[in-house]
Amino acid sequence: MTGLTLLIPLALGCGLMGLAAFFWAMRSGQFDDMQGAAMRMLDDGEEG
Repeated sequence: MTGLTLLIPLALGCGLMGLAAFFWAMRSGQFDDMQGAAMRMLDDGEEG
């Protein structure tokens, strides 16, 4: 039972850090151009 007193706050802290990282990525424009990234993946890089 004493292990839960450590693990529950640790799990909540990890979840909050993941949520904060997601919101930071959203705010920094990480997910703005999803279509362009998909097209760059298919491009083989050869001109002509």
